[in-house]
Amino acid sequence: MRFALTNGLVLTDAGFVEGRAVLVENGRISALPAADAVPGDVVRHDLEGAMLVPGFIDTQVNGGGGVLFNDAPDVETIRAIGAAHAAYGTTGFLPTLISDDLRVIEAGIAAVDAAIRAGVPGVLGIHVEGPFINADRRGIHDAARIRPLDDAGLAALAGLRTGRTVVTIAPEMTTPDTVRRMVASGLIVSAGHSNGSYAEISAAIDAGLTGFTHLFNAMSQLGNREPGAVGAALASEAVWCGLIVDGIHVSPVTMRLALRCKPANRFMLVTDAMPTTGSARSDFLLQGRRIFALDGRLVDAEGTLAGSDLTMIDAVRNAVSLLGVGMETAFTMASAAPAAFLGLGASHGRIAPGHAASLLCIGEDFEIRRSWIDGRQVIGLP
Repeated sequence: MRFALTNGLVLTDAGFVEGRAVLVENGRISALPAADAVPGDVVRHDLEGAMLVPGFIDTQVNGGGGVLFNDAPDVETIRAIGAAHAAYGTTGFLPTLISDDLRVIEAGIAAVDAAIRAGVPGVLGIHVEGPFINADRRGIHDAARIRPLDDAGLAALAGLRTGRTVVTIAPEMTTPDTVRRMVASGLIVSAGHSNGSYAEISAAIDAGLTGFTHLFNAMSQLGNREPGAVGAALASEAVWCGLIVDGIHVSPVTMRLALRCKPANRFMLVTDAMPTTGSARSDFLLQGRRIFALDGRLVDAEGTLAGSDLTMIDAVRNAVSLLGVGMETAFTMASAAPAAFLGLGASHGRIAPGHAASLLCIGEDFEIRRSWIDGRQVIGLP
C-alpha cells in the first residue's frame, strides 16, 4: 500500500506543477517530493505526462447503474451506485433520497452506516433531499410525501453514526431555531425546493444553513424587488451552491452570471443522477411514475425534469466549455469545494499530505486513464 505517482502534471493548491511525485501510503498522501527524490524501494506508476487531480465528490446522487436509492435503501444499492459513478471519476459521494416516508429515511441512514462499516468505496454520508420542502416548489417530488419538519423528522435525521448527513429543507416551512437545532446536532443544512423570501432564507443562513441544492432549480428566483432564495444564495459568501451543469437544468448564461457574484470555490458541481447514469436503461419508475430519457433529459409524462443522467467528468467538461472556467477551477468545483461544504476540507478534495489518496489521472481530452479511491486503484492498469 506504498507507491508513488510520477511524471504527471499535479494539481496542487498552487495550480498545476511539474516535477513532483505523489507518495501514497496506507490510503493517504504522505508527501509530494521532487520526482528524483522518491525512495528507490517505492513502486512507481508513470502517469505519462497526464494530469493528476483530486477525485470528484458528488453530494447529490439519487441513483446509477440501473438502481435508485429510494427503491432499495440498502448496502448493495449503494455499492452499485458507487461503482457506476466511479467509472466517471466520482471517488466520494452521498447516496441521496428524495422526499419519502420517515421509515425510508431511517432505512437509508442505516444502510449508509452499514456501507461505511463494510468499506464500500467512496461513501461519505447521505443526502436527505426532502420531504421537509415546499409543495409549491416540489418539482418531481411526490406531494403526498411532503411533511412538516417535526420532532419525529428530526429524530429520523439524526441517526447516522459515521459520515456526513446533508438535509435539504425549505427554510420558510420551518424556523431559524429549528435550523440551529439541526446544525447543533451535526446536520449540514441546505436550502432547496423552497419558495422562501430573501429575508426567510437569510435568517436560515444566519442560523447555520450552509448549502443550496441545485441552485436556480425549484426555488424562488432573483427578482427586481424580491431577491428570493437565489438572491440570498448569491449574496452570501458563507454558503456553497450546487450546480447541475448539463446545459438543460440551468442556462449557461445564468450560471456564468452567478459565478461573477462570489468565489468559484463556493460553487460545487453535482449530478443529481438517476438510475440511467452508467446504465443502458432509457426509462425507470420513480415512486410510481415512469421517467423517460429523451434528448438528454430525464422527464415524466408531463415533461417535468426528474434529475439527470449527468456524470461528474461531463460536469467538469461542461464547466470548462459552457461556463468558460479554467480547468483548475472546474476541478476545484468538483473536489475541494464539495469537500469543504461537507466539512472534509482537511482530509479530502486536495492533493496534499494527509489527504485521502482519492485521485484521478486525466488526459487533455478529459479521458480518465486511472483512478484511485483511498489508495486502491479503480480504473487503469496496475
